[in-house]
Amino acid sequence: MTRPLTADQVAQAFRDACLAELDALKPGNVHRFCVDPRMSIADFETSARVAAPVLASAGLSVGARIRRSVEATIDAVGHNTNLGIILLSAPLAAAALDASGGDLRRRLGRILAGLSVEDARETYAAIRHANPGGLGEAPDHDVGSEPTISLLEAMWAAKGHDRIAWNYAHNFANIFELGLPRLQHATAQWPSLPFATTFVYLGFLSATPDTLIERKFGTAQATEVQQVAQALEARLFERQGPEALEPDLMAFDRALKERGLNPGTSADLTVATLFAASLQALETRS
Repeated sequence: MTRPLTADQVAQAFRDACLAELDALKPGNVHRFCVDPRMSIADFETSARVAAPVLASAGLSVGARIRRSVEATIDAVGHNTNLGIILLSAPLAAAALDASGGDLRRRLGRILAGLSVEDARETYAAIRHANPGGLGEAPDHDVGSEPTISLLEAMWAAKGHDRIAWNYAHNFANIFELGLPRLQHATAQWPSLPFATTFVYLGFLSATPDTLIERKFGTAQATEVQQVAQALEARLFERQGPEALEPDLMAFDRALKERGLNPGTSADLTVATLFAASLQALETRS
């Protein structure tokens, strides 16, 4: 039987994942390579610090982890910095703390299958509190109303227009079948976690149109960004690594930020991948 991790281990893994993602050059998103007047690196660092112990608390439901982590973040920085990260990380944290046996993804599947209407109620409240951009209104199970279905059922209903919801519905397939294999490949090829993280981010951005951009600016814009990312990813394989491609990545970064296009969902998936990788590594060592 797999021994569950401690709350302190899970909290540290979450903080490390959030900070490592900030160290990577992620075109259009927040990173240390470029000051973004729209978003402060310090706010993201503070958000990771205050959300981590709440997210990793023992005995909380997934919905409570989400709501309390979002509340802690808003109280600390005054605006939404990490809703998507929290939505993806809360079930992973619950699985890491679970003592029921099996590997991380198997335990995650049980956590997701057990999500309740109360989890949906807590999560809807968190989303309303965070008030993310491009939320809009849904014809069914809108977050502005009180849910009558479980959180997993709500995610199934939203999976066609939200990649985070899609991952709930598919047992985090993007994390375990795309993100983690790419991270393993990249870290074996380049001895640099920031480079490897950029590789993971480009993988998500290339695989599907980013749903945050799609919700805010439409499918055509999201597809255009995806196609540029695909071209950059192809060139990445032709060179020695992300460092050689840095001028092109920075040019893409500037172009996206000038247009206000932030591939936030791809960044959220990247953090979740780093978090899952740390949890798996800790379990292997324990």
